Amino acid sequence: MTFTPEQARSQFPSLAQTTNELPVVFLDGPGGSQVPNSVLAAMTEYLGYSNSNLGGHFFSSQITNNVMDTARSSCAALVNAPSSSNIVFGANMTSLTFQLSRAISREWKAGDEIIVTALDHYSNVSSWQQAAEDKGVIVHQVRVNTTDCTLDMDHFYSLLSDKTKLVATTFASNTTGSLVDVKSMTNAAHGVDAMVYVDAVHYAPHHLIDVQDLDCDFLACSAYKFFGPHVGIAYVSTKWLQTLSPYKVEPATNIGPGRFETGTQSFEGLAGVTAAIEYLAQWGAKEASLRERLISSFIQYEQHELALTHYFLNKLESRPWILLFGISDPENCINRTPTFAIRFQDHTPEVVAKELGLHNVCVWNGHFYALGLVKQLNLEAYGGVVRIGFMHYNTVDEIDYLFSLLDALA
Repeated sequence: MTFTPEQARSQFPSLAQTTNELPVVFLDGPGGSQVPNSVLAAMTEYLGYSNSNLGGHFFSSQITNNVMDTARSSCAALVNAPSSSNIVFGANMTSLTFQLSRAISREWKAGDEIIVTALDHYSNVSSWQQAAEDKGVIVHQVRVNTTDCTLDMDHFYSLLSDKTKLVATTFASNTTGSLVDVKSMTNAAHGVDAMVYVDAVHYAPHHLIDVQDLDCDFLACSAYKFFGPHVGIAYVSTKWLQTLSPYKVEPATNIGPGRFETGTQSFEGLAGVTAAIEYLAQWGAKEASLRERLISSFIQYEQHELALTHYFLNKLESRPWILLFGISDPENCINRTPTFAIRFQDHTPEVVAKELGLHNVCVWNGHFYALGLVKQLNLEAYGGVVRIGFMHYNTVDEIDYLFSLLDALA
């Protein structure tokens, strides 16, 4: 099948609504995507007919077992994990990262070092800073190139040493859209026997993940960023699946991914995760595997989002009163997602976001938990930035409408 934004949009009830007699334009995808009908139906069906816990000798519990198994295999296909056993579920990416940080840091010793980045959402910074503080471990933070808000790779390499135990990095900035060369970082980190933990929350809706190609030790993302419900997903490499010692309830399983999963999972959420991944894969050939269908679909998403990025940046070039923080060259769009951090010369980010909100254009303003980035750009005391983010369901017409409102603020 051939992707079109119109066909995608027809599957999202939220995109067809009006508020105060005006259409709604969702440009807040980096903070959470909209959800298609298929995901809503899967969650409602599970809760309505099969709500149960795992391990029972009756039909609804057996359905729940299947829901969890299918969700694991679907997520394994999404990230190209070697096995569904590499997939761990939790409440959200932040909770999973804090939880995994406790297991990963158990063997750290005073004087060891870890590396985090200033480009990251602080769920992938504070978790490691606090674990390091508990163990007397030194934390280094990779700075950002302020000219284009990309990660300073030379600075990263200078921080890496035989004392480094872990490198925690984002795959794509949730604020500026900048992509990170995770594969090169992983190769370098493994050269000094350091683990690599990747935050792929912002990357996952825009590009297909391949953990085997990255060779990372851990990778985390959130389904609500790729058209699903609020469920956290973590990949744990086979090397660490049984060797780490997670904090867990004593009678709980100590085999496979379940040893990392505390409490009862959101089974309706897992049903929604599977449906979201099927939604993502729908543009591939029906006879192909789920992974193959995902590859075909993401190629088409990337083409559409690249066109949106070109269109947005070309329009921005003729408006010098709007400042962009991030890659601005339309010919360099391959190194960013369609997420843009902007400021006006004469209006605060809050004023801009409120004005757009009055016209049902949904955007966020602030620091988006990317505290290191906002501090390095010296914007923390000035309200941060306005974040505009496009998903594959967004259109050129919506960009035109956005700029008509931005021009009115000039």
